[in-house]
Amino acid sequence: MLTALSIRDVVLIEALDLEFEGGLSVLTGATGAGKSILLDSLGLALGARADSGLVRQGTERAKVTASFAAPAPGSKLAALLVDNEIEYEPGEPLVIRRTVKADGGSRAYLADQPVSAALLREVGRHLVEIHGQHDDRGLLNPRGHRALLDAFGRCDPAPVAAAHKAWITAREQLQTARAERDEAERDREWLDHAVGELEALSPEPGEEQTLAEERASMQAGERIAEDLDAIRAVFEGSDGGLAQLRGAARRLDRVSEGHKLLGEALAALDRALLEAGEAEDKLGAAAEALAFEPARLDSVETRLFELRAVARKHQVEPDALADLLDRLAARLDALEGGAASIAALERAEKAAAGAYATAAQALTDARAQAGARLDAAVAGELAPLKLDAARFRTALEDMPPEQWGPRGKDRIEFLISTNPGAPFAPLAKIASGGELSRFILALKVALAEEGGAATIIFDEIDRGVGGAVASAIGERLARLASSRQLLAVTHSPQVAATGTHHFVIAKSNDGTVTRTGVHQLDASERRQEIARMLSGAEVTDEARAQADRLLEGV
Repeated sequence: MLTALSIRDVVLIEALDLEFEGGLSVLTGATGAGKSILLDSLGLALGARADSGLVRQGTERAKVTASFAAPAPGSKLAALLVDNEIEYEPGEPLVIRRTVKADGGSRAYLADQPVSAALLREVGRHLVEIHGQHDDRGLLNPRGHRALLDAFGRCDPAPVAAAHKAWITAREQLQTARAERDEAERDREWLDHAVGELEALSPEPGEEQTLAEERASMQAGERIAEDLDAIRAVFEGSDGGLAQLRGAARRLDRVSEGHKLLGEALAALDRALLEAGEAEDKLGAAAEALAFEPARLDSVETRLFELRAVARKHQVEPDALADLLDRLAARLDALEGGAASIAALERAEKAAAGAYATAAQALTDARAQAGARLDAAVAGELAPLKLDAARFRTALEDMPPEQWGPRGKDRIEFLISTNPGAPFAPLAKIASGGELSRFILALKVALAEEGGAATIIFDEIDRGVGGAVASAIGERLARLASSRQLLAVTHSPQVAATGTHHFVIAKSNDGTVTRTGVHQLDASERRQEIARMLSGAEVTDEARAQADRLLEGV
């Protein structure tokens, strides 16, 4: 809902600050007073093209600020703001600001963050609908007619969306299986050879690393074997170093008794014998560990060469050969049993398509019934609005199968015929001016709360009508305003009398500068303005009495 509008230096408006409430607000004023300036200013805030002609003469820039009630959590508007990374305080008014320079440059801000005019237009579609002479928003756009009809008829497209998703999934699975089968057929000969080669090789995960470590160990043992033999020769045999140390220890033991230094020497020699014995044991263990069969080294190197050669051939790491064998074997198995698998997928896809067609047809039937009810509801609103000869029709057309989607298979458009025997056509192509606005009003009343923005503006919906028709327009505007905010620019006293809030737009001139201003009327001022609308420039007592009767009748 529009809560406030601030305008600075736009055409004839120097400074204007307005606050709005819910219900029906009417804007009246003499012809040429500047009502269009007010709508142009709001349009600028909603992303309309920035025109330097809007800048008041003698000033550098024009500025418009529009405040709206906070977006409802989970609403389409809230989602749009999140998608575009617009940060705003939940529960706080959503403020739009637009400036236009005299040289034509413009800037736009949404919640104090710079945005493009395109984003403002997209946001504006969720905030305000403007219906007037040259408007192309809201109900005139056929793309929104399907959603409006669904909301009116309580037609739930959710089952169709679920069926469509299941159908698409089944179709994609079938297409994937067929593509894999075709690819496998092309590669059958290669697959047979590759699987046979890999099965003969029988690679194991981690095998290459194990073999490489084993080969490195054997090659290291081969290099140090001779040195180990020479070292062990020093220790072993009757003439070896260890035997000589033992002999020396025995002789020293015989002569060391009672001699301190010899005793210490014997103790040191005993320790040396212990360390030397341990060293001999370690050398023996090392020699045993490093011992290998030359044939085993040849076997390991041959296996490593085979693994690496096949891995290079298939452009994978050797450790990935086992997994490659599993995948290629699976493709070959799938090829062998592919016909049965594809047949099952074809049956599943056919069943899913049938389920979608059934759900979509049920939705089509529901929409047809809702369309008939909507046609009758709109027809009931046309005659009081001086559209007696007009006819309204909700057109349902089957789309080509390739265009079927999660919201069904129907193309829906609201059509009208303005004269007996005339063909039906889209609203915007037949109706014009006030007639079009009255059609929009009839539709809005019939649709009641279904869809649309929270704020609706009707610009001169009463053009060319008066009396009972104008009263009917006012009554329907008031009825529609019970569920949302309406602003109506009007020349009709009957329409003005139905308003909850009344603003008058007037032009003033101090002799040098012409200005446009807007003033919210109190009860007595409102009576005077409606009397002026009834009688013209000279307000008579009879006009005031008639104004009283209009105000009392609402």
